[in-house]
Amino acid sequence: MKLINTGRPIFKSSFSVVFFSALLAGLSVPAQTVPLPSERAAKLPNAEIPSGTILPVRLNHGFSSKNSRPGQKLTARIMQDVPLPNNEKIPEGAKLSGTILSVERVANGSNGKISIRFDLLEFRGRKIPVVANLRAIAGFMEVQAAQTPEFSPGFGTPYSWANTRQIGGDEVYGVGGPVANQTSGTVGKGVFGGVLVHVRAQPESNCRGALDAEDRLQALWVFSSDACGVYGIEGVKIVHAGRTAPVGEITLAADHQDLLVRGASAMLLRVIR
Repeated sequence: MKLINTGRPIFKSSFSVVFFSALLAGLSVPAQTVPLPSERAAKLPNAEIPSGTILPVRLNHGFSSKNSRPGQKLTARIMQDVPLPNNEKIPEGAKLSGTILSVERVANGSNGKISIRFDLLEFRGRKIPVVANLRAIAGFMEVQAAQTPEFSPGFGTPYSWANTRQIGGDEVYGVGGPVANQTSGTVGKGVFGGVLVHVRAQPESNCRGALDAEDRLQALWVFSSDACGVYGIEGVKIVHAGRTAPVGEITLAADHQDLLVRGASAMLLRVIR
């Protein structure tokens, strides 16, 4: 029989025959797949978030001793990627959930008081129980000030190069630049969305420094390496930070009258276990 040259490469049709023959024979054919979100999340080890990990969050809504009630749910947003061991991370945008445990209203000369607890971290389809104490809390205006350059960048200067001052006093010399504490010591570096610094204890404060021998870099967003206590929220004090019994229970009280913590306030929480 005479073969007719059609001008088409013969190997394409041959490949198709082999391909379908393999399918009919029950052989596996390699294929590319895109991991599902749940599959990507599964790469994070099942272990709990390591003790000592800092969680920089912004409250999604406020609470007060006048209008809030026990059992009311609280949510907050992780505001910067939080590095974890084995090159994993808690992504910016993850949700931290909690509950208002008790509310004491103003009465008979007593001031407002609220106890809260954050206990569930959610991201990439995962729900991870946590127990955390409060290291620092700051009002919305303090957050805004920390994100505003101290001096207007010159013409043609990238905004990310501008210097900013963290809540608590650390100086950030732009993205990629060093972060210096108030004694001009370098404690970390600026990154997009915040800072990565070594956590330090403020002298005569109730906040601790590094809790592990590694003294790893931590994400503190707009806070200083030694930030501790209340910033820019008038009349509010931390009565119980949650480090001691009852562990994980955070109590805030008003210096006078009602206690009010507005939405978009910032918190530095530290995982205990």
